[in-house]
Amino acid sequence: MAGPVGRHPASKRKLSGNGRPGSRSLWPLLVSEISLLFRRRRTWAMLAALAAVPVLIAVAVRLTHSTTPGRGPAFLDRITGNGLFVVLTALVLCTPLFLPLTVGVTSGDTIAGEAGQGTLRYLLVAPAGRFRLLVVKYVGAAVFAVAATASVVWAGTTAGLLLFPVGPVPLLNGDVVGPWVAGGRLLLVGGYVCVSLLGLSAIGLFISTLTDAPVAATAATVVLAICAQVLDALPQLDWLHPWLFSHYWLGFADLLRQPIEWGSFGSNALLQLGYLGVFGALAYGRFSTKDVLS
Repeated sequence: MAGPVGRHPASKRKLSGNGRPGSRSLWPLLVSEISLLFRRRRTWAMLAALAAVPVLIAVAVRLTHSTTPGRGPAFLDRITGNGLFVVLTALVLCTPLFLPLTVGVTSGDTIAGEAGQGTLRYLLVAPAGRFRLLVVKYVGAAVFAVAATASVVWAGTTAGLLLFPVGPVPLLNGDVVGPWVAGGRLLLVGGYVCVSLLGLSAIGLFISTLTDAPVAATAATVVLAICAQVLDALPQLDWLHPWLFSHYWLGFADLLRQPIEWGSFGSNALLQLGYLGVFGALAYGRFSTKDVLS
């Protein structure tokens, strides 16, 4: 039985004398989980696919040498004048679909993937306990969300710098800031997108505790992300919109004003923390009573 246990080295640690987990048992398991995440080819394939989006945008605009104002995604018509807008255009495209898709794959695989491969019960033998295992799995999904966003920002910045001129950047209210200040704004936008994905990661974690089939958990998480955006687009459901985890996903435009408007950032963070609390509790309630047979 050494094969499945070897998937997480932390599973070889022993219980303390009183039969309870050691106080430091969380960290080896967390390091092992993140290390495993970034050793998977699937992870790097998804990051490469996300990085390809801004590169394709930049190359397409460069080859055509022109864009029509008012057509295409937001900020597309500004790329030829300043390469930093490649990042913003890519985030507008990736945030509603590609980022939720990859985050759904990762978070949906957290528990269901272990159960499907028959390694879940071996992980529970480790001195982490079910609660700590859930924490580690969620942190792993959140780390991937950060890496996914970072891949879009990094690839977009690189492509923009290589293919287009970079200079003072006009903000949405007409003010102009220098390239270094604009770069700081892009980092804030990236942080905003990372926060936006925390709620979806918690939903994926909960769904992953409901099934032993990772494909089913992944599909359900992605479908929920799409349904939330469809509901958010219906004006007849205005009362529901502020409660949908996707409602503030594109609110990072407020970070591109002078001065910065923090209202959307704060509302988004509170909403995502609410989803994390609710679905984290549901995941623990389900997982703590789950009969693990595999």
